[in-house]
Formats: sequence, C-alpha cells, structure tokens
Amino acid sequence: MFRICLKIRVTGMKKSSSSRKIRVVAASVCGPMHRYRKMPCQDYFKHKVCGRNFVAVVSDGAGSAKYGKIGARVICETMVDLLANCRFDNIKAKILSSIETARRKLMRHRLNKSKGTDGLIDFSATVVGAVCSPEGEGLFFHIGDGAGIALSGDDYDCFVASKPENGNFSCETFFYTMDDWKDSLRFTPFEHADTIFLMSDGLTNFAFSADYSRIEKGFIAPINTFLRNEKSRPKALRALNNTLNLPMAKRLNSDDKTLLWARI
Repeated sequence: MFRICLKIRVTGMKKSSSSRKIRVVAASVCGPMHRYRKMPCQDYFKHKVCGRNFVAVVSDGAGSAKYGKIGARVICETMVDLLANCRFDNIKAKILSSIETARRKLMRHRLNKSKGTDGLIDFSATVVGAVCSPEGEGLFFHIGDGAGIALSGDDYDCFVASKPENGNFSCETFFYTMDDWKDSLRFTPFEHADTIFLMSDGLTNFAFSADYSRIEKGFIAPINTFLRNEKSRPKALRALNNTLNLPMAKRLNSDDKTLLWARI
C-alpha cells in the first residue's frame, strides 16, 4: 500500500452562480519516463466554477501520439466551456455534442495535415470528467483509463467510482479521437457528493485496490483531509505537487500524473 503523510494548507473558495462554495486544487507532474525521453507532460486538466454547473475534466494525451498534449488540452477546454451552463436534464446529449466539437477543432487544427478524421490519431487522448448541478446531481463521463471518485463525508467504504477501461492488453486503452469513440463513452451518475477526485492513469494504482472494488485509504484519505482543511492555495499546490513527485510514486508508476480534487 502506498501511504502518504502530508502537512499542507489549502486555499481559495470561489462561488458559482448558484452560490455554492467550491474549492479546487489540481496538479500535473511529468513522469520519469517522459523526463528521460525529454518529452513534456502529456496530461491536461481544466475546471470551471462560475457557471450553472461545476465542471472538471482531466485528459491524458497518448505518449505514442505526436500531438497528444494538444488533444488533451482541446478536449478539456472545450468540454468545460460548453457544459458549464447546460441544463442538467439534457446533459448527456450536451456531453456528446461537446466531444464532437472538440473532434471538429482537431480536424481543422493546423497540425492535422489531412484536415479530416484520419489525422486525429496524432492527437489521441483519454478523457474523464464530472459535471455537478446546483441541485446535487452529478455525472461522470469517461473514455479510456484514468478514474473519477465521488465521496460524501468521511466514509471511504461508500463511494461512486468511474473506473478505467483498457483493451485486451493492460497498455491498451481508448481515446475520444477514435472513429468508434461513442462505443467507449461511459456515464456514471452520483448524487449529493461533497468531494470529487479526478485522476489520470498514472495514479489509479495508488487510489484503488487491484480490482477497483476499494479505495486505497492510505492514499486518498490523507489528501482529502488536508486539502479540505487547508486555506492557503500556494501551500496546497506545492504539497500536492510534492506528493505526486514522491520517489515511491515515481518507482511504482513512471507515467505522467494528474490529480484534481474538488470540494463541492
């Protein structure tokens, strides 16, 4: 089990249009494998608290894709912008249309020489996100690996998770840039959560048991407790970055690592 002990302080309350107090702390770190190859971190994250809905998205650009980082950035920015003020009773349709919009952006991208779907493979990226309404309804949307967790209170045995999905091989997953991406899009509803975790694949083996039936409390609980109680954003971000860069984390998983925590 991967255990951490943090001494941190965390910041910043923001109010959405629904007067909810929402706090978000998120960080991405480049994995040792990418550093060794002199590659940038391919992960990206984005969130918005100032619309009708709270929206957060994490994406992992495929290391094998030439422009995976761009694919990750485009899907995060597009989905956050388009979902922030949607009516929740039509949210699944809006999620589908926002992914279509991101794909069209990549088809027109200057680095897509084909200017069509054939060039999307160069921008391959996964996506895992959450949208939460002012009424307490929530929905994870997910293509590929990475994971989402919704918690209520301090009962870590009672949670809703959006689990990773891999192909026939452990290193094979699914991307929103694939032609058949709709077949891999999964929705997981939750209600009245007060804490959301989103993470890229570099952290899923720390956050869950091997079969994803349990949360690894030695990893999730300390992060949640300290971020929830801390009021200083710089200290929170520094502590989260240091946690993701721990030597043990690097040894156990050499991939890029992104963690987004939200207190809603």
